[in-house]
Amino acid sequence: MFMPRAVKVKRPVESRPSQAKKSKVEQDESKDEDSSVLPLQNEKMHETLKQQGDTGQTGDGAETQDEKLKTTSDVQNSSDSEEEEEEEPVKSFKKLQRWPEPGEPVCVMCGRYGEYICDSTDNDVCSLECKARHLVQMGLGTGGDVFNTKDNNEDKRTQQPAAHSRLRGGGETDYSYREDQFISGLTDEQVQRIKQELGIETQGSHITRPIVEFEHCGFPATLNSNLKKAGYEAPTPIQMQMVPVGLTGRDVIASADTGSGKTIAFLMPVVTRALQKPALSAKGPVALILTPTRELAIQIERQAKEVVMGLPNMRTALLVGGMPLPPQLHRLKQIIKIIIATPGRLLEILKQKAVRLDKVKVVVIDEVDTMLKMGFQQQVLEVLEQVPEERQTLLVSATIPAGTEELAARLVHDPVRIVIGEKNQPCANVRQILLWIEEPSKKRKLFEILNDSKLYQPPVVVFVDCKLGADLLCEAVAKVTDLKTVAIHSDKSQWERNRILRGLLDGDFEVVISTGVLGRGLDLVNVRLVVNFDMPNTMDEYVHQVGRAGRLGHRGTAITFLNNNNKRLFLEVVNRVKPTGSILPPQLLNSPHLHEQQRRQKQKVKHGSDDVLVTTNSLLDIIKKHDRHKK
Repeated sequence: MFMPRAVKVKRPVESRPSQAKKSKVEQDESKDEDSSVLPLQNEKMHETLKQQGDTGQTGDGAETQDEKLKTTSDVQNSSDSEEEEEEEPVKSFKKLQRWPEPGEPVCVMCGRYGEYICDSTDNDVCSLECKARHLVQMGLGTGGDVFNTKDNNEDKRTQQPAAHSRLRGGGETDYSYREDQFISGLTDEQVQRIKQELGIETQGSHITRPIVEFEHCGFPATLNSNLKKAGYEAPTPIQMQMVPVGLTGRDVIASADTGSGKTIAFLMPVVTRALQKPALSAKGPVALILTPTRELAIQIERQAKEVVMGLPNMRTALLVGGMPLPPQLHRLKQIIKIIIATPGRLLEILKQKAVRLDKVKVVVIDEVDTMLKMGFQQQVLEVLEQVPEERQTLLVSATIPAGTEELAARLVHDPVRIVIGEKNQPCANVRQILLWIEEPSKKRKLFEILNDSKLYQPPVVVFVDCKLGADLLCEAVAKVTDLKTVAIHSDKSQWERNRILRGLLDGDFEVVISTGVLGRGLDLVNVRLVVNFDMPNTMDEYVHQVGRAGRLGHRGTAITFLNNNNKRLFLEVVNRVKPTGSILPPQLLNSPHLHEQQRRQKQKVKHGSDDVLVTTNSLLDIIKKHDRHKK
């Protein structure tokens, strides 16, 4: 059924240790035993008193013994009452449950105190009623049997050490990837043709052949079933190549379009590694997934839970900032196999020694181009210092610039490089429209787009470059268009951001004004129109933001406002967007800033000074050349 939270983990607020609840049968037996033992003890005590009286003890001594007898019975009665308090029955209905205190677990269904953990989904619930509703919501039955059956073996299961090598319902253990006979039977020419047709490019030694179906991986039955339930019927190109390579334990540096299915591509190697039987002394997480944003971490954990559902002891832990720390520390006291975290919060927890990473066998760094920039780079390196060097490392992103790839190469050993489609290019499923709009005219143009029946497809995501701008634009759009509009940025609480993101996915909002928090990795599957009200600071960010409109193969539209404030990016805009067939505004093509940037690029190519590494010797040569030119 499900376990009381106190059974699994000791609550820090309690002074006495938690005890496992007894089943109903055991309760009755223990009460019978206590009731039979107590009279025997009293009878023996009376016999002792009688003997002492016969041997000439004084009345005072007998009175003392009577007091002792009374004290003993009082202690036993008080211990019985304590046991009765401990044996409080599981609450049947949510209305019987209290509301949570700050930092306490919360029921996933009604928001009350999450006193219990549902063993089928590993989520917090407050009562049998909410467990039944939760199982129905997750498609795991009608929920009616929750009230009718009792799991008498629950306590035995919780008190015994977890059997890591046993899989629930299937018995599969120690999964290892073996190439399917169908894949082995293909000729090298056929494999190469498949990769060309799917736009798969690979670099490295002894590269595993791509799969065509998930069945070719030979996953355990439960894992295959979970994939189908989650909607992953056929693998995407990045999954075809990255999954088998990852399953063999190789390090990977992968680049693929936004919305191409990179998350499942790295989750499958992570899950199968966690399924392997650990050493008897091995305790601690097996896999670590690092992401730059909380929203992306939450999304990855949700997908991971869908994949591992029904596999015992395959719990995940979400460690992100902006959310209460106590429940995250509470979670880490259980047997955790996969940690999904942002670097800052993980370092905070590591300093408290609440978790150790010395047993981690696979590390994933999602959005690696952002994670290896100055903002995250030091934190990521500090985390990796706590992880064994003998590990598998998977680095993924939609864009991996040359400078970032050089740094990423230092984190991996003999990697396989995988590129799907055009490297660092916008998603091919998104129609890109670039408009030359001066700053004072931006709002009016946005209102026109939102009133255009051909372009307007709610929900619309509008990206701006600052938090104050998001709030002000949100007020203006709501006032002028009367559309249900909301703003999201990093100053809002995590609870508020989660509510907005959930409302966006459920279609509760028609327009969402956002800073870059929604720009990376999130599967906004119902978004078909993105407006870059402010041009991003880099073309890599542009690629990610545009990609929000073309998730999971769906076609979308991205409209970007451009003017001379973005002149630094003119050359990159032309080089990346023009090959997609998008029409560029004449003001951009005729800009003197663009012509000057093109001229400088030609000079660099002509003189071969594109990437000059300045050393002590070359610096002297440069000084000498400069002196000759002055003469």
